[in-house]
Amino acid sequence: MNLITGATGLLGSHIAQQLVQRDQPVRALVRPTSDTRFLESLGVELVTGDVTDPKSLIEAHKGVETVYHAAARVGDWGPWREFVAISIDGTRNMLTAARDAGVQRFVHVSSISAYGHPDGEGLVLDESAPLGVDLHRWSYYSRAKAEAERIAWSYYERNEIPLTVVKPSWLYGPRDRASMPRLIRAIRAGKAKLIGDGTNRLNLTYAANEAEGAILAGTTDAALGEAYNLSADGEITQGEYLNKIAACLGAKPVTKKVPYKVAYSAAFLMELFGHMFGRKTPPLVTRYSVWLMGRRCFFSPEKARKQLNWQPTVSYEEGIERAVKWCLDNGV
Repeated sequence: MNLITGATGLLGSHIAQQLVQRDQPVRALVRPTSDTRFLESLGVELVTGDVTDPKSLIEAHKGVETVYHAAARVGDWGPWREFVAISIDGTRNMLTAARDAGVQRFVHVSSISAYGHPDGEGLVLDESAPLGVDLHRWSYYSRAKAEAERIAWSYYERNEIPLTVVKPSWLYGPRDRASMPRLIRAIRAGKAKLIGDGTNRLNLTYAANEAEGAILAGTTDAALGEAYNLSADGEITQGEYLNKIAACLGAKPVTKKVPYKVAYSAAFLMELFGHMFGRKTPPLVTRYSVWLMGRRCFFSPEKARKQLNWQPTVSYEEGIERAVKWCLDNGV
């Protein structure tokens, strides 16, 4: 039995779909308020619970061999206590429950954001890079991801859990209700801008490709005790990505530019005012989003290519077209 947390989210839903297509039994931990229609259409077994409630995890882990822990507090805005409760304490709760249930493999879904916010022209980072570098104030998502990964490794080092860590990059694809809809709205309105000159290479992964990598990590013996940057499907620049979306929409190409430092400084001021006035919704631009889009460093997926034979099966051209179509068809 495979147990997935975060199964109603972008990556978790694709892991569930991929496992079902492999005729693997799948159980999903879902909150009472979750939209489970897609999981139900797959025939996934649903168990009501929450990573913040340790007691609810006992039943969910019964008979489970492999855990794919994808649940986390996503986004780069919100109170720190929520990131602690869901991403940090929730991960600890899952590790404890999996240990007590004798799970044979725990795949912890971290993020390349757990490395912090390194940057630099030509800088290429692999899995040996330290966690939590250059974290700025209010960088709650990255900070929580780094701490959750440290906790996971501590369980492995004490021989309490058979662990593999996967680190997704910027994800897109069907069921993306976050970044793609925002980009579509900005491009349609003619408000999208390139950060810098737009030639920086993006760490961008189609969610189904990412799911394939996560399952390889969970089923390959040599992956035990290893971390993998599942962080790119090939080569694509910021400008190419935005303009492939624009082409799918029949919109004008994105040509306006803003210098990275200008965008970063403006984002800091927006965050400052947002925190000063207690805004519950994120500002128009955050420093995390500027770094995500405009960073010049690259996180290498070569280890996963070599050790897992992870070769993404959906190209950027096909993936972007599918992702845009899904958003348009679903009104998001």
